[in-house]
Amino acid sequence: MQVKLDFRVDDLSGAATQALVKRHLAGMYENSPACSVHAFDIDKLRQPGVTFWSGWAGDEIAVMGALKRIDATRGEIKSMRVADGFLGRGAGRAMLEHILTEARRVGMRSLWLETGSVDAFVPAIRLYESAGFVQCGPFEGYTDDPFSMFMTREL
Repeated sequence: MQVKLDFRVDDLSGAATQALVKRHLAGMYENSPACSVHAFDIDKLRQPGVTFWSGWAGDEIAVMGALKRIDATRGEIKSMRVADGFLGRGAGRAMLEHILTEARRVGMRSLWLETGSVDAFVPAIRLYESAGFVQCGPFEGYTDDPFSMFMTREL
């Protein structure tokens, strides 16, 4: 069943948001060596040039995602994570569509992302591919890494 979400720019001060960020980071470290984890912690998600959103179903956080400005026309998707209780209910797709819309609204022409390459990341990879993202090489300081997959799409 598709869930209806309310998206908010989030300052990361709430306990539910912080718990989902911690869950996201834990999942990254469970599935990739530390040197291959590029997920942002709360402090990095608060840095200038990063907009962080949470998606809520009533009073429950369902999903989070961030957009980091690379330059005037390019952005990087960061920290996409669906809360465990909302997996398979369209929350990830809804957040991705929200980020795409917001990126277009602020004049970005392309989006980039890094995600894991092992089996645990297959659902994320399929989501990105279904939204028009294609594999590419490393960008903006990333390096080739067997635990990373890089993707991009024009807007």
